[in-house]
Order: sequence, then C-alpha cells, then structure tokens
Amino acid sequence: MWFEILPGAVIITTLLSVPIYAMYGLQKLTIGNAFRRNMDERFGRVMYQRDFRLTDNPYKMNGLEQIPDEEEDKKDQRDQNEDLDDPVLLKKKQKERKLKEKQEEKQRKEEEKQQRK
Repeated sequence: MWFEILPGAVIITTLLSVPIYAMYGLQKLTIGNAFRRNMDERFGRVMYQRDFRLTDNPYKMNGLEQIPDEEEDKKDQRDQNEDLDDPVLLKKKQKERKLKEKQEEKQRKEEEKQQRK
C-alpha cells in the first residue's frame, strides 16, 4: 500500500534537515552569529570585506557614517603639505618639536629621581 513508504520518507526527510538546523547552533558557537553572509558572488565577498575593514564586525549594520569622507582626508593632506613648503612654518614646527622633546626628557629625569628616593 501507499502508506508503507511514509516511515522511510519521514526518516529521510529528518536526516536531510538535521544539518540545516545544526548549522544554526554551530555558527552561533564559532562566529558568534547564527547567520552567515552569502559569499557565492563577488559582490557579497566585497561587501563582507568592506564591512570587516570599517567596523571589524561584518555582521553589524553599517551606514554611510562609517565610510570616511575622501574630501576631508585630501584637505588635511593638502594642509600638511602646504605647511612643509613654507620654511617659516617648518622652522617653527621643528622648534616646537625640540622644545617638546626637552620637556619630555626633563620630566623623565624627574620621574627617575623620584623612583630612586
């Protein structure tokens, strides 16, 4: 009769569904998130790498605020390069750097004296 196949069909269906549901728990244990991102296509892999680079967590939702502005970076670099071209500003920065180094050295010596006492 037709109902004789039901026990075998139930067994096969159960055995085939075990890995699907077991992956939920395994992924929760191994990667800390129950769902993996689809990396079958190149776009999915690129988005995974981008999110990992920006937030160190590819499963966290990332908005536009996570992507740094290129214009601001270029402006900062341009300002730094302009400072290096001007000899007066360059000398001033060198003097400030030397003064800071002297202050750090003096502070370090004072700390050593206090430790000896």
